[in-house]
Amino acid sequence: MSAPVREPSRADSPPAITGASVRPGDRNFRFLTTWSGILVLVILATIAAFLVWKSIPSLTTDSVNPLTYQAWAPDADPPAWGMSVLIFGTLWTSVIAMVIAVPIGIGAALFIAFYAPPRLATGLGFFVDLLAAVPSIIFGLWGLYNFMPQVVPFSEWLATYLGWIPIFSNEKELYTKSIMIAGMVLAIMILPTVSAISREVFLQVPKGHIEAALALGATRWEMVRMAVFPFSRPGMISAAMLGLGRALGETIAVALILSAVFEINWQITEPGGNSVAPNIALKWGEAGANGRSALIATGLILFFITLIVNMTARWMVNRRKDFSGAN
Repeated sequence: MSAPVREPSRADSPPAITGASVRPGDRNFRFLTTWSGILVLVILATIAAFLVWKSIPSLTTDSVNPLTYQAWAPDADPPAWGMSVLIFGTLWTSVIAMVIAVPIGIGAALFIAFYAPPRLATGLGFFVDLLAAVPSIIFGLWGLYNFMPQVVPFSEWLATYLGWIPIFSNEKELYTKSIMIAGMVLAIMILPTVSAISREVFLQVPKGHIEAALALGATRWEMVRMAVFPFSRPGMISAAMLGLGRALGETIAVALILSAVFEINWQITEPGGNSVAPNIALKWGEAGANGRSALIATGLILFFITLIVNMTARWMVNRRKDFSGAN
């Protein structure tokens, strides 16, 4: 005779978070978290409204199309300024930084999490976290006076042997203050962010998955590919997007390294190019009323670019939220 089935009791149910029986501490915590989330949305909406409001004067008085014009004279008569060069430079340097930093950062995170001995892994993890705390001005000065002279021979090699590829050609025969060097410095800056977050995500992979893969005869790489990557993919995407967000908004380091030439230049080994944040920092002090409005308008574009990047990352993560690796 089978044992009677016990009916679930109130003690088996999860604690209520609403209703009269909720504890005062839970009620207060729910209130604080709810209004904290609402406050974040209000601040974001306020920033967007401020940028739009301050951008309207320059956008309505501009005598050319600001999305295509390749010059900067917002205080001239008539005003003529464009942001195409700034958008191009911002995206181009960020793409170069991501191409370099994401594979290296994820590789370093894998080494620290699964390959390095425990003592070495602890030291490397501490070093990566410390590198993320270095101020931007330090990266900029180091890139200008130390890193750039070391990269010039490599740029010359690219232009000499791969110059038949348009982006590597160099007709000016000048190799300093290029988009490539700015992108490489940005890659070094975002590398610790990508690596640190990816490492923490890798360490959250269930030990049972790792041990099961190894017990079935998988090599270390096969274990990483079949057990670690599927579980960690949303976290790796988030790490890459956070790194991209820093690259898009970087100011001082790019301003020191990149030659502020207001033209679209696809050749990454030539000097020239500009981006949104450094342009705002360099021109704000000398700008008139309409010039400051135009600079704020470029900041508005950067705001929307960053918003689109984060929304895309959230969409990519949500596509895989049903697969946690534990199913």
